[in-house]
Amino acid sequence: MPLYELNGTKVTKVPFAREFQTYQSRLTTGEWQAIVDWINNRIDSNEIHTAGWMPGANWQGTVFEPIYTKSAKQDTSLAGKCFGLFVYVVFMNRSEDWYSGRFELNGRDIGSRTYFQKRP
Repeated sequence: MPLYELNGTKVTKVPFAREFQTYQSRLTTGEWQAIVDWINNRIDSNEIHTAGWMPGANWQGTVFEPIYTKSAKQDTSLAGKCFGLFVYVVFMNRSEDWYSGRFELNGRDIGSRTYFQKRP
């Protein structure tokens, strides 16, 4: 699992593992795989990613709709947290090293994790 915290500590477990299992279990295998594929494709397209900025605001008709309707049972706030956890797990399973942390923009907390690859 090549995901690291900003201090260099390797991530060895899924945070909120019980909740993750619950959210994931509410999806079909196909729905889960579509979400994973979309996140991986997005990761492949850039070097820096902030989870909350990845999916866009309107999930209707997208691979993310089942997160809102099924995983989060139509709770918008929970759907965002669920998506953030799914992104975290996808980064944990990548073959390359990624770092993650929380940052500010214009003096305000971004509200979700940012992921990036460390450059030599």
